[in-house]
Amino acid sequence: MIALVQRVLESSVEVQGRVVGKIGRGLNILLGVCKGDTELDVDKLVNKIVNLRLFEDESKRMNLSVQDVQGEVLVVSQFTLVANLRKGRRPSFETAAESQEADRLYRLFIEKISNFIRVQSGVFGVDMKVYILNDGPVTFILNSKEL
Repeated sequence: MIALVQRVLESSVEVQGRVVGKIGRGLNILLGVCKGDTELDVDKLVNKIVNLRLFEDESKRMNLSVQDVQGEVLVVSQFTLVANLRKGRRPSFETAAESQEADRLYRLFIEKISNFIRVQSGVFGVDMKVYILNDGPVTFILNSKEL
């Protein structure tokens, strides 16, 4: 499971011109689910993300977590994060989880992270417009297999 985590001042997601999720200060998380990912991958990422110190303290050091700053999270499914770009010029998605399993793990991720912080989300499997006002910018890529 791959998560692209961005510290934001605000972020929102639209589906067919309607805002379905919107947050203020917090984290925008683009989430890709790989074949073979399990609930353990969800747990690893949730634990890591809610405890990462990505927000600045009064000394301008990244010492505060999203929980510490009472931030929010916007989670958006993004299967393109798991694309294989090694050969040719067209992305291959053979490493992406099947849609039904990816949706299940995406929803489980949202459910579990919402135990710690306020969460908004996109809609799995549809075309979305994501608006991100990066703060910093501060952006990290997390792979559950490396945690």
